[in-house]
Amino acid sequence: MIDLVAVNRYFFEETVAKPDVRWEDAIENIDIGGPSMLRSAAKNHESVTVVCDPDDYTRVLEAMESGEALESLRRELATKVFQRTASYDRTIARYLEMATAAEPDLESLAGFPRRYEMSLPKAANLRYGENPHQKASLYGSFFDYFEKLQGKELSYNNIIVITAAVYLIGEFQAPTVAILKHTNPCGVASAATLAEAWDQAYETDRQASFGGIIAVNQTVDGTLAEKIVGIFSEVVIAPEFSPEARGIFGKKKNLRLMVARAGIGAEALQDMRSVVVGVLVQDRDIQPMPEDEFEVVTKRSPTDEEWKALSFGWKVVKHVKSNAIVYAAAERTLGVGAGQMSRVESSKIAVRKAGEAGHSLKGSIIASDAFFPFPDGLVAAAEAGATAAIQPGGSKRDDEVIAAADEHDMAMVFTGRRHFRH
Repeated sequence: MIDLVAVNRYFFEETVAKPDVRWEDAIENIDIGGPSMLRSAAKNHESVTVVCDPDDYTRVLEAMESGEALESLRRELATKVFQRTASYDRTIARYLEMATAAEPDLESLAGFPRRYEMSLPKAANLRYGENPHQKASLYGSFFDYFEKLQGKELSYNNIIVITAAVYLIGEFQAPTVAILKHTNPCGVASAATLAEAWDQAYETDRQASFGGIIAVNQTVDGTLAEKIVGIFSEVVIAPEFSPEARGIFGKKKNLRLMVARAGIGAEALQDMRSVVVGVLVQDRDIQPMPEDEFEVVTKRSPTDEEWKALSFGWKVVKHVKSNAIVYAAAERTLGVGAGQMSRVESSKIAVRKAGEAGHSLKGSIIASDAFFPFPDGLVAAAEAGATAAIQPGGSKRDDEVIAAADEHDMAMVFTGRRHFRH
């Protein structure tokens, strides 16, 4: 009689994850006997203990020694077997579909298989979802990429905003600080030092920054930590924290410190959104946009200082909910308007926010995630003090918008690429 079956499968997933994997090596690493034995044993779990995960070895040994709870453990282990073998088969099927596609431009080769299946392990039970009356859990390998050093448990909303923050901060190489609230940036700045970047990002909107999530693209030192603890924040994310910074943050026991581990490979990730009885899957909006492809459509070209501001604003506006408007100077935001049904209304909000923060928009630039459908939005920006604009273009009234820009001596650049974010 067989009492115990323990099987470690061939490393097919690891093999095909290698960029230079050969077809022969992939096929050689498809395990046949292992999954067959596991499934057979799992079917007979009332009589057989089946183990497919080394992490369960200790539990199985303890149950065998005590003789208690072995029956319920066997059922749990059998369930895990069928989950693991199903995931294993899905990985093989997807690789074969991609590797044997006849045409190089088939959807499967673009990362969109004909049948979309996934199996993710539970990473954490969350206290609740977006609101306290909603239950929620986290699935997948989130904690392979982020390490929590201190603070309360992460919430559903924390995880969503952390994701948005990391995607935004990844746009910049210079020392940069971004402060986000409800996934929208309320202040972003680059400077010679992180401390300077913090001052400028925070000054964009001091009110909205309260209770926000802060993302930093370099090591947080003691100087920056002292500035950050001056306001209430939910989460601080950085590649590393200095010992001095850890000591300062340690006084804020509830503040969550998150290390974004190197090599996250975010460029390979896809966006997923749930819809009624299904999911939408798309490539992330991360394709580089060379500035030499931008088209100056007005009589006046941007000055060097305006070009810097246009480039900065274009990176930020991509991460603001549509309709999105960003007023910026070189390497800092001045006003952000997000998520309005009218682009003019988003601009009004950005102008009002800048005024409340004491920022002059004279000589600023305006970045819009989509085209101006009418000249009124651009005229309002000119009246607020903006001297240059960047937008995708493509409106039926582009000629009218360009004429309005020329009339107000504004420089305007068309990118040819929209950045809707819903």
